[in-house]
Amino acid sequence: MKGPTRTVLVSVAALAAMTGFVAASVPLYSLFCKVTGAGGTPRVAAGGPVAKTGDLIEIRFDGAVMKDMPWRFQPRQTSMRVHLGETSLAVFTAENLSPDEITGTAAFNVTPAKAGPYVDKVQCFCFSEQHLRAGETAEMPVSFYIDPAIATDPETSDVHTITLSYTFFKARPQPGGTPKSTKSTSLPASEGKS
Repeated sequence: MKGPTRTVLVSVAALAAMTGFVAASVPLYSLFCKVTGAGGTPRVAAGGPVAKTGDLIEIRFDGAVMKDMPWRFQPRQTSMRVHLGETSLAVFTAENLSPDEITGTAAFNVTPAKAGPYVDKVQCFCFSEQHLRAGETAEMPVSFYIDPAIATDPETSDVHTITLSYTFFKARPQPGGTPKSTKSTSLPASEGKS
């Protein structure tokens, strides 16, 4: 193989490797955060909540969408006070503002990050893709509890407020060209209010 041809092939191979690394970095980072609790990633509760305590903590909620996502997404409640160990329900509202059906996925984060391992999600719209028809509005619940161990951990004993943030972005198309769609869970208007 001659010099210029070899240089082109090496460059193309390097470009392909870099593209593969970039494509794999987000899922790998998400997996790392879920396993370690790093970056404020909450745990998915394997069982029910632990015993409820008398200690209260304030939970704040934040909703956002990426620039290319034509949805309105916001929490129905901006904050609530919950007992440690008590299962609580928060509800977010999403509205598809576009004339097209759109499937979205929510990324979540916990602030402060050191509280992430103590936030246990029982059920969350962020566990699966959400599909909204043109102009459709849906309520999206998240059921969670705060592990009472947060109050006895010296690293988190100063945490009195936790913010749960969710950001929706367009779902990537699955093989076959269309996003995998799952219907969002809707709640009656009376549930989830604080």
